[in-house]
Amino acid sequence: MTRSMPVDVLEERAADQRRQLHDTVVELKSSLRESLDIRRTAREYLLPAAGAAASLGLVLGYGLTGIFTRR
Repeated sequence: MTRSMPVDVLEERAADQRRQLHDTVVELKSSLRESLDIRRTAREYLLPAAGAAASLGLVLGYGLTGIFTRR
């Protein structure tokens, strides 16, 4: 025969679980907001993106120049 737990203990556990769930959702939302911040991401990757664009432009420039100046 099993004895059931008092209702107030179960309500307290449910309230604790709701608080934990709420805190987890708030933490997830803030971390997601930080990771999707476009300004921060642009500042962080500006130099590598500029370097890649410059390298691509240089390669394309030499390639097109080679095509039009062949003898």
